[in-house]
Amino acid sequence: MTRKTFIKRLAQISVIGIFPALYSWQIEPFWVEFVQRKLPVKNLPETLDGKILMQISDLHVGDRFDWNFLIDSFQKAQQFNPDFVVYTGDFVNQGTAQEQEDLKKVMNQAVHGKLATFGILGNHDYGKNWSDNHCAENICRILEDVGVIMLNNRSEESHGLNFIGFEDLWSPNFYPTEVMKLHNPSKANIVLCHNPDACDRDIWNGYQGWILSGHTHGGQCRIPGVITPLLPVENRKYISGEIDLQDGRILYINRAIGHSFQIRFMVRPEITVFTLTQA
Repeated sequence: MTRKTFIKRLAQISVIGIFPALYSWQIEPFWVEFVQRKLPVKNLPETLDGKILMQISDLHVGDRFDWNFLIDSFQKAQQFNPDFVVYTGDFVNQGTAQEQEDLKKVMNQAVHGKLATFGILGNHDYGKNWSDNHCAENICRILEDVGVIMLNNRSEESHGLNFIGFEDLWSPNFYPTEVMKLHNPSKANIVLCHNPDACDRDIWNGYQGWILSGHTHGGQCRIPGVITPLLPVENRKYISGEIDLQDGRILYINRAIGHSFQIRFMVRPEITVFTLTQA
């Protein structure tokens, strides 16, 4: 091999190696996918059949990536004209005062449902060590000021659809049994639960229906069927998408729109657009 040929092939190898790094850093983290699918709900009123429920999860407003991307994504999401919008936790990354101020800017442009908008907290909304109640209270206040109804271990019904909201599994306020012991199986129910590991706890009181979660980010980087190296759950089956729990419960894990770190590979950020149907 001549010196010229060697340098040419070395350059080719370098380009091949650099492209995936650039793609996973500068392209995929900002290439949001609007996942459209049906959500068959037991006891759903006829008046809600065909209505749109949008799930947005894990904004992670902070300094790890340019959060203006979130505002741009919200503007694109408006075209779906959702009837319900649910935010399933982790609005900030570390909960600092600056992140809270930035969250106000982001949520002033937030997507709202025509009928109702609900939210729950994630572990990052509890600040350092997931234990700062004052931080969590501030996050709730910011969200409620822009019209997001926060469901902290409680439920609220809107137009015949009952939303049950858990506090985060890793927070000091995880008391789901208080709300689940009161749930009415004859209603149309949907549970909002940030961390899908809660599905394996003995807290459900016979609940059958959908559980909408986030937290995992789908691993952010993975080769499906081969490896998902970073997954912040005990149950390694809880990656993303729909998972039938085989007991009447169906889990849906949103891949998140924000990022803990600005890197994604084969795990695009997601906003889920559900069409409600009668089960």
